[in-house]
Amino acid sequence: MTDTPLVELSKIGLTRGGHRILDGVDLAVYPGRILTVVGPNGAGKSTLLKVALGLVGASEGEVRRSAKVVGYVPQRLEIGSLLPLSVRRFLAMAVPERMERDRLEAILDAVGAGHVLGRQVANLSGGELQRVLLARALLRRPQLLVLDEPVGGVDVAGQAELYDLISRQARAERVGVLMVSHDLHVVMAATDHVVCLNRHVCCAGHPEAVSIHPEYLALFGPSVAASLAIYTHAHDHGHCADGRIQPLDHVHGPECRHG
Repeated sequence: MTDTPLVELSKIGLTRGGHRILDGVDLAVYPGRILTVVGPNGAGKSTLLKVALGLVGASEGEVRRSAKVVGYVPQRLEIGSLLPLSVRRFLAMAVPERMERDRLEAILDAVGAGHVLGRQVANLSGGELQRVLLARALLRRPQLLVLDEPVGGVDVAGQAELYDLISRQARAERVGVLMVSHDLHVVMAATDHVVCLNRHVCCAGHPEAVSIHPEYLALFGPSVAASLAIYTHAHDHGHCADGRIQPLDHVHGPECRHG
């Protein structure tokens, strides 16, 4: 892959209070590609995103970021019920320049939240707030989009729609996406590269390869893996273990896991 990574983590380790949270984690996010981190509760997924963003310092390793503009959707955001903050004002705070009304409404419509523009943020449901947070991140025209459980509180049909929107945004605008998700049955259909994390990287690669990896099966069980909507498509390229795409007529290297 010739693109420079938008963010690259090398040998990241993190220890707090004698407790090992991350151990030797490597990953890289490229323009136009979606990398999804999966793993059990307590695996260090959200902490890993915060390290990538520079919000948490690692004990060991190196973080390199080339992305100039980053959009971030946290796992949760608490807005005080007494704070008078409309959705319009909340979104306007995301960008320094005056925001065009048409663009604002188009992005809200795209995430399925066009009806909440005049409402108070504190009065939104969990699913509505997540949609507004995604819209806010997209308004910045990010090069890198970092999403921590971006569809929390959204129903199953809405989850698929939002993951599809994220995928289309990545392709159309060459946005790199680093995402944590528990929604394995949905998110597998919208990602290019999966990192299975349990403090360390258990396995990584294309969703089809990860779904049959012994360490993935040991964490989630074969019945869960069998139920996943694995991302399959008619294609003229193959996927290597590091997430790179190669034409089918390329010479296979030792790092490739496809035929």
